[in-house]
Amino acid sequence: MDQLWAPWRLAYIARPAPPKANECFFCAGLAADADRDNLIALRTPQSVVLLNRFPYNNGHLLIAPRAHKGELGELEPGEMMDVMETLRRMVAVVQELIKPDGFNIGLNLGRAAGAGLPGHLHWHLVPRWNGDTNFMPVLTDAKVISQSLEAFWEMLKGRLEA
Repeated sequence: MDQLWAPWRLAYIARPAPPKANECFFCAGLAADADRDNLIALRTPQSVVLLNRFPYNNGHLLIAPRAHKGELGELEPGEMMDVMETLRRMVAVVQELIKPDGFNIGLNLGRAAGAGLPGHLHWHLVPRWNGDTNFMPVLTDAKVISQSLEAFWEMLKGRLEA
């Protein structure tokens, strides 16, 4: 039997229990004074950037308004602009840091559309590379991520503070 050795996955297995359905990890992270622990890479006046704890690909970010709002119509024009400007900035930074060939960018609006946290709007920024699809997700329901969250957080945070 072949084995896929991934000791860094212990961080996922040993993590604290996920928040209850009525808890918001964006709001909890924003309220805490521990950006690294909450994988917050950037706070702007009206938005926040987090690394996705369960990424589809290396560099998968979540960009959200700081205010807990679940519908697009609830956002003030300034909030929407700040989120979109932050999204645009993150595309440029991720492009510079890890040089993907493209991006998937999307918003899952409502649980039926796949939103895991429907009460707090957030956009996914997923870097993609030509040829990054392989047999692992199809045959083993596993995704290989090439860099630890901590290492990418350090790289991203260092670039944002430069």
